[in-house]
Amino acid sequence: MNETPPTQTFSRREVLLAALSATAVAALPALPGIARAEAKDALPPDARFSALLADFSEEILRLSPTSATALGLDSGARSAHKSRLPDASPAGDAAWAGQVKSMLARMAALERAKLSPDAQIRYDSVRYAATEGVNGLRFSYGGAASGFYGGTSPFPVTQQNGALTAVPEFLDSQHKIANAADAEAYLERVTAMARLLDQESARIAEQAGKGVMPPDFIARTALGQLRDYRNTPAEKQKLVTSIAGRTKELGIDGAWEARAAKLVNTLVYPALERQIDTFAKATAKATDVAGVHRLPDGAAYYEWALQLGTTTTRSAAEIHAIGLEQNKMLQARIDAILKAQGLTQGTVGERLLALSKDPKRFYADNDQGREQLIAYCNERVAAVRALMPEISHLDLKAPLVIKRVPPDIEAGAPLGYMNFAALDGSRPAIYYINLKSTTLWPKSEIATLTAHEGIPGHTWQGAYLAEHHAEMPLIASLMGFNAFIEGWALYAEQLVDEFGLYAADPFSQIGYLQAQQFRACRLVVDTGLHAMKWTRQQAIRFLGENTGRGVAAMTSEIDRYCVSPGQACGYKMGHNEILRQRERAKLALGGKFDLAGFNDALVKSGGVPLTVLPTVIDRYIAGLRTI
Repeated sequence: MNETPPTQTFSRREVLLAALSATAVAALPALPGIARAEAKDALPPDARFSALLADFSEEILRLSPTSATALGLDSGARSAHKSRLPDASPAGDAAWAGQVKSMLARMAALERAKLSPDAQIRYDSVRYAATEGVNGLRFSYGGAASGFYGGTSPFPVTQQNGALTAVPEFLDSQHKIANAADAEAYLERVTAMARLLDQESARIAEQAGKGVMPPDFIARTALGQLRDYRNTPAEKQKLVTSIAGRTKELGIDGAWEARAAKLVNTLVYPALERQIDTFAKATAKATDVAGVHRLPDGAAYYEWALQLGTTTTRSAAEIHAIGLEQNKMLQARIDAILKAQGLTQGTVGERLLALSKDPKRFYADNDQGREQLIAYCNERVAAVRALMPEISHLDLKAPLVIKRVPPDIEAGAPLGYMNFAALDGSRPAIYYINLKSTTLWPKSEIATLTAHEGIPGHTWQGAYLAEHHAEMPLIASLMGFNAFIEGWALYAEQLVDEFGLYAADPFSQIGYLQAQQFRACRLVVDTGLHAMKWTRQQAIRFLGENTGRGVAAMTSEIDRYCVSPGQACGYKMGHNEILRQRERAKLALGGKFDLAGFNDALVKSGGVPLTVLPTVIDRYIAGLRTI
């Protein structure tokens, strides 16, 4: 989740200009409409652009109120967002469509050439996100918001998408409760969850009429989750226990538990029952064809999804070939280390699979083993923190909490993921690890996962956005360029290896290389599924044979790629481009090249499309050449 120059790091003059611009724009609402527009037009180009980005940010927050909460921005003038969830109705879709079109139109009125170099990079990034959103409007599935979230989901409800998998955990981990008003907003969101479930159900039925539905194996898993949730008594649901526990701990008077349980019983459960019925009927004739090529205009949709996921113009065939080539290269490196450990018999995949079946390489598959596994993750974070002064000159606090994926959604959840910290410092980053079974995680693979999700990966990159948010336009935290974000996290895995974390731990180094190889194989199976008409079993078999990972884990991964086309390709494509830019910077700068400075330039960019990354590195190189 990187690499660049003094891109989004602003000079003192630019920071002061932004502050003056914000002051000037803050006064605008007091002016009549025409005078306000003229006042904006009179600002210097960078200040006009800053004002426009500020407008964009507020507009996006209105469309995505959960983002306001996630970033700690749902108080004060934005407090209305705290009681709302996104609108998944046709009106909500139309609002997003209008948003991306409007953004492009208003940006076109600015003269890019008159902006400062740093502002030009931000301009190009925002324009890219809005353009991809507009490009997605040709499809009746996916959504205009995809341009800002870095990936697309063709189906409203799957094993990992939908209100049921998102809202309860969001309310528990991100909706802050400090007083009665916050608790009331929580209950309003529980009410809104029922409305969101019905909006999803309407979309499920509408899409099914056009032949758009998830494969049968996805439908079975998702239906199982929906039914299991409905069969759980309301008083045991996190929607109820979270508000009950937190208000009790804080001494906030009110019948919160009873009110939440009543809302679940009278609103959420009936809406969920309607969704179960709608989803079951809509997927009754679903097939086992895994790829989106089967959907209406599916080939073009995947081309767009791949561009969205990688922020490149590489074709599926090119990406497939890159994956095959890099898989072989990484297997050769793993082979050498395995042989050095006396493991010589069989293919690399067979030897890795044999290691994965050794019970000594896993924590016990019980609650005590899960606690020990999370404790080890925290130990690895501490070990990497000790290396950070060599990896980065940034003095970031980067607070991090490591949690198990909630058991009620772990069956369909990714193996690991994280949520960025709130911009106001009220909530640390949260790194989730799927512990449905500890056999999903050999000890040798945990260190590199923790570098990816934690430090110096996603947590570190997100920490810069949080701890330096005053220097960054808010929109930088409202966009997610998948290939940059995941590319940085994969590059972070490489950094800790380069700085010696595995010097005395060859099996963890194998785990690191296996993780890199796994991402190369993702290029193969994602394009295989969606462009080359591979079957689900064909893709699972390829991953298992090449990476040596277990069938259960690889089945979960392939099912994820089936419902998030193109996203899995962002990791290795982003990593490859970061390494390419690093070599270019080394060659250009010679003795002036500083690895930590280069890493910081990436993080300070705030995240950009790969098509914009070379410009960021040009600025980094130019800045050092003038010293």
